Amino acid sequence: MPDLAMATAGARLLLLLAVAAALSLPAAAEIRSESFHEDPRHTILFEKFGFSKTGAVRIILSGAAVSSSFARADPKQIGFFLLADESLLEAVAESRDRAEKKPKEPEDPSGADEPDLSGCVLSSPYVKTLFTFHDMEGGHYNKSFPVTHPDEYSLYFANCAPQSLVSMAVRTEMYNARPDGSKDYLPVGQAPVPAIYGFAAFCYAAFLAAWLYLTLSRDRVSANQIHHLMSALLVARLLYCLSAAEDQHYIRVTGTPHGWDVAFYLFQLVKGVILFAVIVLVGTGWSFLRPFLQDREKKVLMVVIPLQVIANIAAAVIGETGPFWQGWVTWNQILMLVDVACCCAVLFPVVWSMRALRETSKTDGKAARNLSKLTLFRQFYTVVIGYLYFTRIVVYMLSTIASYQYRWVSVFSEEVAAMAFYLFMFYTFRPAERSHYFSLHDDDEEEAAEMVLREEEFEL
Repeated sequence: MPDLAMATAGARLLLLLAVAAALSLPAAAEIRSESFHEDPRHTILFEKFGFSKTGAVRIILSGAAVSSSFARADPKQIGFFLLADESLLEAVAESRDRAEKKPKEPEDPSGADEPDLSGCVLSSPYVKTLFTFHDMEGGHYNKSFPVTHPDEYSLYFANCAPQSLVSMAVRTEMYNARPDGSKDYLPVGQAPVPAIYGFAAFCYAAFLAAWLYLTLSRDRVSANQIHHLMSALLVARLLYCLSAAEDQHYIRVTGTPHGWDVAFYLFQLVKGVILFAVIVLVGTGWSFLRPFLQDREKKVLMVVIPLQVIANIAAAVIGETGPFWQGWVTWNQILMLVDVACCCAVLFPVVWSMRALRETSKTDGKAARNLSKLTLFRQFYTVVIGYLYFTRIVVYMLSTIASYQYRWVSVFSEEVAAMAFYLFMFYTFRPAERSHYFSLHDDDEEEAAEMVLREEEFEL
């Protein structure tokens, strides 16, 4: 009976591993250290990493101890292993079949039998067992393991001993060796990421210079408060890309960000808050169409800004901990829900502006001018939805379905989408002496605009 229970537990364990591996994305594999005190979990996912044929993983374990209220835990049932993505489904199927076919053997009343490891994930032929607690000396272990088969692997800790609690301090290093013998701590698929962020920072620097020339020199008279806030957005985006490039560069070379992660999360927060504020304010026409905000529009800002702060705090917690932390999944869910709420909230002011323009066009006799504004806001509404959908859905899909060697494609796609969105928004709402919002129209244009506004297909 205990053997059958262990086999069934092994099958469930591998099913949990499949879910965890599917939900977790590979992160920059900086050197990580974590402590666990009487942890009851049967499996702990540390991180995923894309290895080349010269890859290696180093694990330093100290202060390892096991306590059990059931019986003395067998150290051979506790250890670390690597699981390749291509072997995940086979491992789950093999463990499930083993649990179903396991015969019910009578228990030995003397209790002298050796523990049966057949139901433990550490004995699966589809995983690469690195070491067990049986290999330790005095609760300490320090060894590097080469990875000669290129693939994306997940590093797990497994505890198959029943009713046992594990305490330990773990330091992990996952890297690929370069031809000169130095270590590259970024996964294979993320090696180009520092260069991508560096090039994006250069593009935003040129963008900012051109925008400042418009707002502070050539079209200074036509520039409004919203245009200066848009300048701040470009500065925040530039500093975000620059800090991301430095963060990834230092992680790649040394395994630690050298403090650039603090700058990265700070500018990510500032960039996110200003971006959503700009979308809301542009959607209301603030400063370039009207000098004030309505109460409901102020409430949207009061909701979006705190939500962005919460979302960025969640992103920082997720980035600085990892799937081995017990609250990691919860913070992922918080980030997802808050980000969706922000994306929905910023659309309301644009919709309100379009409806207000339709209602105004029926009474003020300026149909052509209102049609021009309405068309512009409809375009902005469509582009905002496309941008939010692409960066939240498509980029995530690219990061999950792309081969581990091409994970940089999702980062590149997100930066290209952001640059395209910024170019559209800044060009469309640029300062100009003769704004197309207020251009004059003759009577024929007014009549044609009134007919268009009355047509059903122009409804929201």
